[in-house]
Amino acid sequence: MKLNVIRKDKNSILIEVKGESISFVNLLKDELWKDKNVLEAAAIKEHPYMGEPKLLVKVKTGNPLTAIKKAVKNLSLQTKEIRDEFNRDIKD
Repeated sequence: MKLNVIRKDKNSILIEVKGESISFVNLLKDELWKDKNVLEAAAIKEHPYMGEPKLLVKVKTGNPLTAIKKAVKNLSLQTKEIRDEFNRDIKD
């Protein structure tokens, strides 16, 4: 995955997410909406077969990158919990 900042200002950022599917960006968008400081979170895919997905984030206050980092951390913790539960419940 490679991130390319397309546009950034005080309270918003638009990032191109190279090497990932729109599904990943949608997952991140959904997690961002759980943050009360996020005003807008959108996954953008301009064409189903061409181009890379983009993530738009706008926050009330602070840095939008902080909100993204928090969402990524939360997703990481959730996937660890799922993996641990799976490994505990499924035995060879």
